[in-house]
Amino acid sequence: MKFSLTMIVKNEEEVLARCLRSCEGLFDEIVIADTGSIDLTEKIAREFTDKIYRFDWCDDFSEARNFALSKATGDYAVWLDADDVITPENREKFLSLFKRIDVERPDVVMLPYNVGFDGDRVTLSYFRERVFRTGAGLLFEGKVHEAVPPRGKIIYAEAAVEHRKLRSKDPARNLKIYEKMAAAGEKFSPRDRYYYARELRQAGRSDEAAEQFRLCGEDPEAWLENRISALFELSGLLWESGKAADSLKALYQCLSLKEPRADICCELGRRFLESGDLRSAKFWYVLAPEQFKKPLGGFVHADFGGIIPYLQLCVICDRLGERPAAEKYNALAAEISPNHPSVIHNRKYFAEKMK
Repeated sequence: MKFSLTMIVKNEEEVLARCLRSCEGLFDEIVIADTGSIDLTEKIAREFTDKIYRFDWCDDFSEARNFALSKATGDYAVWLDADDVITPENREKFLSLFKRIDVERPDVVMLPYNVGFDGDRVTLSYFRERVFRTGAGLLFEGKVHEAVPPRGKIIYAEAAVEHRKLRSKDPARNLKIYEKMAAAGEKFSPRDRYYYARELRQAGRSDEAAEQFRLCGEDPEAWLENRISALFELSGLLWESGKAADSLKALYQCLSLKEPRADICCELGRRFLESGDLRSAKFWYVLAPEQFKKPLGGFVHADFGGIIPYLQLCVICDRLGERPAAEKYNALAAEISPNHPSVIHNRKYFAEKMK
């Protein structure tokens, strides 16, 4: 069984060697498509592989990914970004996974993608289609935020990839591509619309973002998790614009689609806390860690399942006169982040109260 690493790169001299060293010896070949580097990227890449190809950039990430994929000769392809890293622990998991693939012969393997960190603690992780069978018609789709739609025999494993970027890329790049698509009259997929809305929000174009989130959230053809996330983000935008009732309505729409994720529980808890309804706020914050433990899908920051609800419950229980419970929740928060400013403040507060 042969495994090919495929990558697309452009001006990645700062991070490419780190990435390739982290996975050295894992793959039978490394295929790199360079979309127009003018720095030392190609020279660094040649220290690890001679399979480097030039690709004329055309504002389409899937085209570039699929070009690299077309040059792979392995039975399975694995994709990485230049600022991704495979840790020593996960190297061993990859080696075990490759043995498993040799036996089970899946079409797609879903693996954790760790993208948020608090020091060494992973705060945001979600599954991506990381390994897939070549020659089976599995290709990347989407000009931006490209992905391989999983189909066939799909398995899940624990070999994680860490996204450790050193600097942000052009913040307007993705939005420019989407707007070029819109100007050309190209039809947006539901997934395109969701990510287009996110790019608009990051660009400060809140009203336009809200409309795109609304359209995605109400689209029955959209992936369920994208609908829920779109409504969640719409709720935040409406809240920021002073439309509290509409904001709460968007959160309730999330509840109508699926049992609540931890982030939705925390947001509902925050709304009730700010309105002074401590009992209702407590209900939602207590529920958040329990919901986080369930495999509900979607992209949920780990803090919504731990430190955020625990710190808020500390405040709520203290206001309700439930001192032991308040201290318990602060202790739970301390287990996650012992040096968090709020944890330290609460300790001092309870010590003063004891006096």
